Amino acid sequence: MKAWRLHGAGGEFAFEDRVVPTPGPGGAVVRIEAAPVLSYMRKVLDGSLGYALPAGTFTPGTNGVGVVEAVGPGVYHLQPGQRVALSPHHLVDERVAAPAQLLIGLTAMGSARFGALDAATLALQADWPDGSFATHAHLPAATMTPLDGLDAVSPEQLAGLGKFIVPYGGFLRGGLVAGEVAIVNGATGFYGAAGVLVALAMGAARVVAAGRDATQLDALAAAGGDRVVTVGLSGDVEQDAAALRDAADGSGAVALDMVGRATGAESTLASLKALGRGGRLVLMGSMTVPLPVPVGEMLGNNWSILGNFMYPKDAMARLAALVRAGLLDLGALNVERFTLADLEGAMTAAAAMRGLDLTVVTP
Repeated sequence: MKAWRLHGAGGEFAFEDRVVPTPGPGGAVVRIEAAPVLSYMRKVLDGSLGYALPAGTFTPGTNGVGVVEAVGPGVYHLQPGQRVALSPHHLVDERVAAPAQLLIGLTAMGSARFGALDAATLALQADWPDGSFATHAHLPAATMTPLDGLDAVSPEQLAGLGKFIVPYGGFLRGGLVAGEVAIVNGATGFYGAAGVLVALAMGAARVVAAGRDATQLDALAAAGGDRVVTVGLSGDVEQDAAALRDAADGSGAVALDMVGRATGAESTLASLKALGRGGRLVLMGSMTVPLPVPVGEMLGNNWSILGNFMYPKDAMARLAALVRAGLLDLGALNVERFTLADLEGAMTAAAAMRGLDLTVVTP
């Protein structure tokens, strides 16, 4: 097999020959068909983002789509020949209050995101360090979801499940119900744009797409149809909140905040203030400044603010069901394909992604 190997953060990154692994207990070996490339993957590899990478040499790469080639002992629901979606989010199934978790091929996760890592988390990462930038991957079976009934969809499009699953997890956390109005802050970004289409697939009566890139907002409106209303944000909290409420035809029920590394809290606060009584704000992005919460308005409106990391273990199967039912169209994505050997070119292209763009590598 061939695999990209990173020899320590900022170290040599090379396309190397490896022996195809034999699956261990609870694991399976998958022949990779397509793997998406994160916009910030190069910054992960050079260490500038400060992610908690594996201690030794490892293969990066997060989500993917592939075909099971072999299963290890203790695997009961996967069979060779099955096409599966791969998730990097591995949460240990142990009866403790805070089981260890990590994003395979990317970072370990502690109580302070990439810090406060306990011994169990580091041991978990040592057991499962390698991700999807390879022709074959050995991963926990618990991170694989069968994609039965989706044979007609190309692997490149199915790799887009990794783009949709994150905002889908956010809306599940926020309890979005069919017929409600959803607001997506950061709708012109990589995950935010996917969140607009996910909310539609979940039955939202209307989705308010908020952002600052007019071109991408127009593209979302074209892709989503009449139930998508766009709002160009000004940076003024009260002005933007009023515009969001107007676009929501009164108020929103759930707001999903997907802005990454925000340097200000204005758009997040505007999204909160655009919610009706009992509204829920789900935070999935990141912010470099504190979020000043208006306590009086929180109490008067019964608002909830929910932090959310990733998605439930059954979310990928539920998302695939939306695709199978024709409710979520993966064909709406603008897919740019590179060979696995040209991962460097793929990372350059991925860094420029916006909206519904998706960059994938295929062996």
